[in-house]
Amino acid sequence: MIYFFYGSDRDKAREKAGALLDTLVKKHPEAEVFRISAESDVHTLDELIGGQGLFSKTHIVYCANLFENEEWKEVFVERLGDIADSPNIFVLLEAAVDKKTVLALAEKAEKVLMFERKEKKVPEFNIFSLTDAFGARDKKKLWVLYQQARMSGAEPEEVHGILFWQLKSIFLATVCKTADEAGVKPFVWSKAKSFAKNYSAEELKNLSSKFISLYHDSRRGIHEFDIALERLILTI
Repeated sequence: MIYFFYGSDRDKAREKAGALLDTLVKKHPEAEVFRISAESDVHTLDELIGGQGLFSKTHIVYCANLFENEEWKEVFVERLGDIADSPNIFVLLEAAVDKKTVLALAEKAEKVLMFERKEKKVPEFNIFSLTDAFGARDKKKLWVLYQQARMSGAEPEEVHGILFWQLKSIFLATVCKTADEAGVKPFVWSKAKSFAKNYSAEELKNLSSKFISLYHDSRRGIHEFDIALERLILTI
């Protein structure tokens, strides 16, 4: 009899295999328990398949990561029929297993359980959220969003570009009468107009100068781009 536990979530598979082992030991208190691994002598398999205890007709064999050893894998799969028909119980724990081997075991095993590790999906960061915080002149929120943008993989140059674009949009909203005159979409124009009240014309000019200087000074190696941008954000 074979119970097969496998998958990329090794901790979960080990936990479930261990729980079954505990249950089997309680169910067969007189059974002898054997533990074998990839380092064990492959020739012991014959004895484990056919052997029986003095006081119990059942052995419980816990097999952990046998397939890490190609010889063990080949022999075990070759003897699957005999193992399945054995009066002894085999609890097989493996990590990643190829499809062919899984199918072969599925035909002979009493139970096959797969445990896959679920990858945590990182929500995609909307880099344009920075522009709203910038326009609203919410320094704290802008700094937090900048950290999130960096953790999501956004480069400092990308963040600089999007903020500078918003700065120019706000400036155009102060000197142009319509979205067409400014050369921007109505939605962008409307938001820029609402943000313009948060900055004076002089502040917009100073910020523009700082953004331009930051870019060129970083290219000259005067300072690190990301550090300089973070400092600029904290002055807004």
